[in-house]
Amino acid sequence: MARRVAAFDFDGTLAKGDSLLPFLVRVRGRRAVGTVLAAQGPSIAMALAGVADGGTGGGGSRDRAKAALVGRLLRGLPADAVGREGEAFARRLLERRMRPEMAERVAWHRGQGHELVMVSASLAVYLEPLGRLLGFDHVLATGLEVGDDGLLTGSLLGANVRGPEKAARLTAWLGDDAHDVELWAYGDSRGDHDLLALARTPFLVGRRGRLVAFTPVHRSQRDTSG
Repeated sequence: MARRVAAFDFDGTLAKGDSLLPFLVRVRGRRAVGTVLAAQGPSIAMALAGVADGGTGGGGSRDRAKAALVGRLLRGLPADAVGREGEAFARRLLERRMRPEMAERVAWHRGQGHELVMVSASLAVYLEPLGRLLGFDHVLATGLEVGDDGLLTGSLLGANVRGPEKAARLTAWLGDDAHDVELWAYGDSRGDHDLLALARTPFLVGRRGRLVAFTPVHRSQRDTSG
């Protein structure tokens, strides 16, 4: 029997809205986050909102904006303390932010015996514990680099898991089965199109949980979400 896998984006797909800024506010407070956003100017806010994408390759700007924001706010913090905050934030997400209709979709796949994998640009420090709470088999998310002293360096661990990187991470995780797996994929934005293009059964998820079959025409449509 072919390996059967269901891959889910997180922000806007499994959960309502963005999770990165709320997590940073939890760890550093609103004042610190606001100060950093103001210091980096309006370009970072536009990039994080997806305005920089514009359908013209602005994803690189968005990745740099995210790395700069995370670096300024988390550099020098103890990794174990941030990890504890991630565990607590994961529980909060589970209680308050999950989309019920997508939770039902996850439950359907689990009932079919499919492997469940989360593929997200959001931070692994809270998505990995959330994945365990949701019964996912694996989480592919953006990591934080930890120095030999146990402190966060302020750098991301590898590339931001967005756009082509989502497809690359999932393909690497699937390994030799990548071309033969029976794959479902779910995403809500342009940043998920490379992931969706890998799947035999791909869906774009609407704001009210409506599933729309993903087709190549979607790849040319502008979507300012991420």
